[in-house]
This record gives sequence, structure tokens and C-alpha cells, in this order.
Amino acid sequence: MRLSVLDLVPVRSDQSTSDALAATTLLAQAADRLGYTRYWIAEHHNMPAVAATSPPVLIAHLAAHTSSLRLGSGGVMLPNHAPLAVAEQFALLEAAHPGRIDLGIGRAPGSDPVTSMALRGPAGRDDRDIEQFPEYLDDVMALMSSKGVRVPLPRDLMRDNYILKATPAAVTEPRLWLLGSSMYSARLAAAKGLPYVFAHHFAGQGTEEALQYYRDNFVPSELTPEPVTFLTVNAVVAETHDEAMRLLLPNLQMMARLRTGQPLVALDLVEDAEALDLGPRAQAVIEAGVRQAVVGSPAEAADQVRDLAEHFGVDEVMVHPVAAAYRGVDPATSPARETTLELLAKELF
Repeated sequence: MRLSVLDLVPVRSDQSTSDALAATTLLAQAADRLGYTRYWIAEHHNMPAVAATSPPVLIAHLAAHTSSLRLGSGGVMLPNHAPLAVAEQFALLEAAHPGRIDLGIGRAPGSDPVTSMALRGPAGRDDRDIEQFPEYLDDVMALMSSKGVRVPLPRDLMRDNYILKATPAAVTEPRLWLLGSSMYSARLAAAKGLPYVFAHHFAGQGTEEALQYYRDNFVPSELTPEPVTFLTVNAVVAETHDEAMRLLLPNLQMMARLRTGQPLVALDLVEDAEALDLGPRAQAVIEAGVRQAVVGSPAEAADQVRDLAEHFGVDEVMVHPVAAAYRGVDPATSPARETTLELLAKELF
């Protein structure tokens, strides 16, 4: 079985952004050393507990500090960006690190409506960008190719067409993946013949239906002749089940705040999370989060990963290591997240 890593670059209450990035660099190096397949960075904006605002910037940094991992986006939220800008960024990353770059693309904004407006700029981009997502996806794929895109021009410009490319002389291209947490993305990935990843760590429901639809309705493409898919899952692994549950709590509370409309804050330390009561609605979210996570001792967690892979018919699982930290831990490190990767690797590799 292949294991990979998803990272949102969490920011704890004891960390600066610099600390969080330093901890993520160490985590990526651990994944590289342990034999994980890929390491993806998500895109989120204006969130106190998430420093992953620019996947291509972080991918460039991590690629320079690792040797064999595939680095990618999980994902770039395409409605936030011009297709050419995304294509240029990832074509350059692929040129700098050939064969190591994945471009995972998503449709969600990754932010609240106010932040989305600020991100898209004063030109007035709106929800039509979401409606045009399939066309934007085609544009990114074509622009990254060595042939580029032929753009028709009016006759008075003295040229019949114009070739637009993301980079002048591409030899290889990033591997393109479509990400999602709904049937929409499953349908689109199947229709376009793209590799597909389901955000099980976030949605927790509809995974089986989406993956089955994708496989049953997949249309082979030059890029992908047969269905290729895996899923993501939150994970905390420690020497004992009780210890893993303690380390998981701050992340569960962060998700509970998000889903019950409570103010968002930096990720709490374990001791602070244990002293917190967010109310019954939040507690229901927390309990649901425990049920859909990989959490426990090394043997327990490995069995849970194997069961997930078997149940959903995948040969790769991307773990999102969400273990928090105790008071007094070096802010530039995330030892419990590294331990999660180390203990899983010992059991599954």
C-alpha cells in the first residue's frame, strides 16, 4: 500500500507563521525519509489556524528541502485564480523538479465570501468563475502542454492565430488530479478522464458513492487510460489509544468551531483544549470526527488504514496528520505529527 501526506500547515496558539512553516518543513523531510509517496499542500485563506495560503510557493520551498517525494497541491482552488497563472506556476515547478510535481485542482473557494472577494481583486470576478470551472480546467491542461493553446485573433491583427503556452519548452508536465468532496467532482473527473481524489477527511460522507460513480462512468483519456483514485483521512497515531485521542482533540474542536459558526482561533494546545467546552452542537461534530478519523496505537491505526483501503478499493491513502502539541514543545516543531508518520510507516511499509 502507498501512503501519502496532506498538510494544511496548521498554526498552533504557541506558533508564529514562521514556526508553522519550520514544523511543516521537518514533517515533509520525515515523510521523504520514511518513504511516503507524495506530500500535498492545501489552499485556505484568512484562517487563524492554517498557514497554507499559497500551494505553489510552499511546494517550491519543500521540493528544495526534500529529494524523492512528489510535491503537490491538495489543492489549488481554481476559481480563485486565472488558469494561465496556475499553469505557469506549476509548469515552472515541474521544470525545476521534473517528475515530482502534482497539480491537484479543486472547485471550492477555500475561504469565506469576504476573503474570496479580496482574493479575486477589484475586477469583479464572481460565481461565474465556479460555473466555468470545467472550461478553466481544460485551459490549465492545455496551457501546460508542450503544444500550448491556439488562440484565434481578429483578422485586423494580421495573424490568424496566436500560440499561448505556460512555459516556452516543456519536456514533462505536472500530473493533474481533480479533487472533491461531492458527486459533482466525481462526475467531472469521470467525464474528463482525470485522476480523482475524494476529500474523505473533510466530508466523511458520500465517499463510497462518489468513488463508485467515478469508476463506473470513467471515460479513458490520453492522460489516464483507466480510473486512478485515492482518498484522504485525518490521522493521529501514538503509543497508546488514549494518547492519540488527547492529541486529536484540538483539531476536532477547530472543525467543530467551523461547522457551528463559532469564532475561529489558532489551534489550541492539548491542555487548553481539554479545559474547553464548546457546547452540545460542537460535541456532536467532535464525536463524528472521531468516527471518521484514523486514531489509536500503531497496530490500531494500521488496521484502520487497511480497512479504509479495502472498503473503498484504493491502493493509496493520503493521511492528514492532525496531532496537536503539549505546552512546552518547541514551536518550530510538531513532534506528534512526525510520530504519526513514523509509527504508521513502521506498521505499513
